[in-house]
Amino acid sequence: MLFVVVIISALLAYALARSKALTIATGLGGKRHLHSLPNYYGWYAMWVTLLPVTVFSIFWMLIEPTLLRGFTLDYFNSLFPIDSTRVAKDLLYSQIIAASERSIGEPEYSEALKESASYYQLLESRGSIGFTVLVISLVLFSGALSWLKISPRLRARNHVELVVRGLLILSSCIAIVTTVGIVLSVLFESLRFFAKVPITEFLFGTHWSPQIALRADQQGASGAFGAIPLFAGTLLITFIAMCVAAPIGLFSAIYLAEYANDRVRSVVKPLLEILAGIPTVVYGFFAALMVAPWIRSLAESMGSQSVSSESALAAGLVMGVMIIPFVSSLSDDVIRAVPQSLRDASLAMGATRSETVKKVVLPAALPGIVGGLLLAISRAIGETMIVVMAAGLAANLTANPLESVTTITVQIVTLLVGDQEFDSAKTLAAFALGLTLFIVTLLLNIVALRIVKKYREQYD
Repeated sequence: MLFVVVIISALLAYALARSKALTIATGLGGKRHLHSLPNYYGWYAMWVTLLPVTVFSIFWMLIEPTLLRGFTLDYFNSLFPIDSTRVAKDLLYSQIIAASERSIGEPEYSEALKESASYYQLLESRGSIGFTVLVISLVLFSGALSWLKISPRLRARNHVELVVRGLLILSSCIAIVTTVGIVLSVLFESLRFFAKVPITEFLFGTHWSPQIALRADQQGASGAFGAIPLFAGTLLITFIAMCVAAPIGLFSAIYLAEYANDRVRSVVKPLLEILAGIPTVVYGFFAALMVAPWIRSLAESMGSQSVSSESALAAGLVMGVMIIPFVSSLSDDVIRAVPQSLRDASLAMGATRSETVKKVVLPAALPGIVGGLLLAISRAIGETMIVVMAAGLAANLTANPLESVTTITVQIVTLLVGDQEFDSAKTLAAFALGLTLFIVTLLLNIVALRIVKKYREQYD
């Protein structure tokens, strides 16, 4: 309700400020006597109403939990010494919050716990009331102030554009800080892993068995972290997927952009893009229940007896079908963006339609096509569900597409599932795999940017 009140107040401030600006303009002889258009005066009033409340709300959300915790623990300590409870402060505070909602038993400090819970509820209710009163007061004050400041000389447009520019800069900073935070967190945990496992063993080892022995006599828990089988499995499945998605997606894009009429295009393009909306778990079911058994029966009928029920070929084929819309849609948009004048010049020189596509359109559209293929490769590398259901979890170092393999993303999920302690080498290996995947993707982006830059200079 408080949020609704604030929004309604901001909209009311907009309407009143705009109305006042129009009234002033009418009295002066027209809008030309105002520094800005009336709408800017309305936006100015809305921003002046919203921004102080937003800043105060963010500050309150950050400071209120700390204040509640500090006051509540101090009150408990005045009733019963915290050191005598032999409980950590965080756990004690959690017990107080739980006691404010339900009964949690009868520890030796139960009376102090109950009184502290009542005190916590009192603080929380008073804080809520105080926050509501302050927000409403701030909205009324800032709204009235913005209305009073409306005048012909007020540079409302400059103020509004300054706020918008600030929001854009803030959004950019949030994106950058988030990216840096992700990279640093992954890097920090990866360094902890490499302190336990040599980086040479991780990058060049050929045996992956991340199970850590809990006892000296435990079997089947060697703790080997050679990631070569994971890299090989990821590259194998990605290669198979791109062998399916790249030609089909690119050829379909060429047909839709250069040969199909509008009627055919309006039907075929939506049908292709439906594939992008199918959940990956559905593709996984299809690969596990239909494609993988069919590949196995076909291989056995041809005399091969060493065909796994879960294979890289099954996962790669279905993943390739899933990626077709990415390649097709992006390539189609890029090809259609090539200036028609290039096509007309080629046809005027006597080139056929196919020669124009091969010699003029495709080279001009190559930067965008490379970008689409790179996006498709990233999509294939990051896919998990299809590989889990169709290719299995076995870390086999093989180039045979009929055998079971696994990928980096599948192992990341597997390593982070279970009751293993977080600082074990098994769990930290997931971060090392994530860092490796990040570096590989970064290198792919650098290569793609160089290719795009090279060919863009030729056709600018």
